[in-house]
Amino acid sequence: MNRMEKEVRRSRREWIPKKEQIGVIIALVVAVLFLFWQLKGLVQTPTATIHSKHFEHTFKDFGSYARVALFVVLAYYVLLFVIRQRIWGNLSNVKKWLSALLRLARRLHTPLAIIAIAFIVLHAVAVFMYGFKLDFNNISGLLALLVLLPVPVSGLLRYQRLDRKWHLRSGLAFAVLFLIHAFL
Repeated sequence: MNRMEKEVRRSRREWIPKKEQIGVIIALVVAVLFLFWQLKGLVQTPTATIHSKHFEHTFKDFGSYARVALFVVLAYYVLLFVIRQRIWGNLSNVKKWLSALLRLARRLHTPLAIIAIAFIVLHAVAVFMYGFKLDFNNISGLLALLVLLPVPVSGLLRYQRLDRKWHLRSGLAFAVLFLIHAFL
């Protein structure tokens, strides 16, 4: 196959593979609708409520929901790493189960990442509404948010094989900062 044919194939390739399009589109629609619905609710929140414990639980809940979704998103890479290890000689039954979990994690990786980003945006907006203080928790969250920005873009480029492993690298950097923010 010559260079011209490769270019034609690459230009015909869709940004998101057909087998993932339905899940991604549904996740995008759900995430955008949920994001606008919750942002409308946050904007309409009375000022007296913004600085209350109830509102603090609201933005912490957004962060908790994002954390759960991100654990499933990151499980794909953990399972991939575990399966690639050469320790599965006599444990082929376990490897089959892990392979099934890997397929499920791969199928859920992109849709749950989209929904997690919606929760992260809501969490960040609510934290800024509540009052951003220069403490370790808020700074680590802000750094994680800044590192998260190139991850979806490099994920789209990943489908076209144009990202040169930036999706994995920026995702790993985000995962480290996210874990620091979530648990320290």
